[in-house]
Parts: sequence; C-alpha cells; structure tokens
Amino acid sequence: MPFADLAGLAAHYRVDGREGLPSLVLLNSLGTDCRIWDDLASALRGRFRFLRYDQRGQGLTDSPAGPYSIRQHAGDLLALLDRVDWGPTVLCGLSIGGMIAMDACRQRPEAVRGLALADTCDVIGPRAIWDERMRQVRASGLGSLAGRVTERWFGTTFRQSRPTAARGWANLLARAPVEGYLGSCAALRDADLRDAVPGLGVPTVCICGSEDAATPPAEVRDLASRLPDAAYAEIERAGHLAPVERPGRFAEILVPFLEDRLGS
Repeated sequence: MPFADLAGLAAHYRVDGREGLPSLVLLNSLGTDCRIWDDLASALRGRFRFLRYDQRGQGLTDSPAGPYSIRQHAGDLLALLDRVDWGPTVLCGLSIGGMIAMDACRQRPEAVRGLALADTCDVIGPRAIWDERMRQVRASGLGSLAGRVTERWFGTTFRQSRPTAARGWANLLARAPVEGYLGSCAALRDADLRDAVPGLGVPTVCICGSEDAATPPAEVRDLASRLPDAAYAEIERAGHLAPVERPGRFAEILVPFLEDRLGS
C-alpha cells in the first residue's frame, strides 16, 4: 500500500496497469475516496495505466486542519505526479476532482494531455449552501447528511434497484474524516474557476448524469461550451456520481474520446 510524502502530507495512492499503456489519473469526489473508481478501472483494465489517490482529508491520506482550497488540492496532485514520475497525462475528475483537474491544468498545462470532467463545473453551488452544510456537519456529524446526499449522488433507478449499494456508499460518507470533509467543503465554497476556463486549451470531454441535481446537465453543458476544445456527453438514468453508478456507459464515452482525440 504505497504512500507519498507531499511536503509533509502523507498521501495514499494506487497505481494499476502495466508500464507503457496510456496514462490516466482518476480524481474522486467529496466525501469518498479512491475506491469509487474500482468498477471503472475494471471496465478499462488492460487499456490504461491508472493513478488514483485519496485527496487530503480523505481515505488514508492525512486530514490536516482546514480550510483547504482547490489550488492547494491541485498542488497536492502535481506534487504526486512528480513524486511517482508520471509524465503528461489525462486527468479524469469527478465533482471536486474535476475542479482540481482544471486548476492543475491551469497551473501546469504541460503536464496535462486532456481532461475528462465528470459532473463538475467551474463554480459549484452558492456559498450559502456550503456554509449551511458545514454548520450541519459540525452540529450533527456526517451521518446526518448521508440519506440526503446519497439521493443527490445517485439517480432514481440506482436507488430503487440497488438499495444495499446505496446504503454502502452512504456508509463511506458517514465514516469520512470530518475535518477533511469540512476542509474540502470550504474549498468548494470558495472556488471560482470561471476566469481559468477560457485558457484550458487541451482536448476535453464533459460528462454528466441526466439526473444530477448537484451539477445539473445544463450547467455542465454550459461549461463545455465555454472551454476552447470540449465535447459534452450525458449519461441517462444517472445522478451526480455517474461513473460510479454506470461505469460501463462512462467507459463507452471516455474510451472513444481518449482514442480519437488523444490517440491513446
């Protein structure tokens, strides 16, 4: 189980796939960890070499006191890429992971060959929503959010047909490090990447679940329209965690983008 020292931050990461395959970095969402990519990695096995990691405040990575910032998260990512000697790559980020991917591309464009931005935007929600969520977590803990958040994470079909899985994902959120969750809530509250978007010139695909209430399809489609070189794709019957809910369909969108646009 590898860990990297990122300027004093002990960061847990995983590398899967043989050397020589096209590289892909997977960045997870708030309140989860790198395990959310297991099914997608299985769907893409043998075609890519994957790097995934627990962001600061998540999983087995340190949870220093917040608040965090998207710029700080992107700095962690770039430091990890240097630490494991990962060359220019495609960044595939979900929700906050997408914002981290965009900011990393802004900071070091030569390190990024392309972006796959899943259920994310350059601004996510008004500040008041994040302030209220942070207040609730401080007062009642993460367990108080689990039911309401998983209704936003997953579409109706998934929640009705796979209630045990939905409950398991709620457990992951409820057991997340509280300080880390609050730190990244602050990062999302304060993040505004609108000025960065016009300068992100790498090939990009923006993907959104049709039932995503956190970053609705109209907002993700608008993001794609403002990026210099981006396409938009929608996954039917999926919510905010579209690559978790429908990994096969996500792979069907991602692979042609990687092969046709990037030659991967």
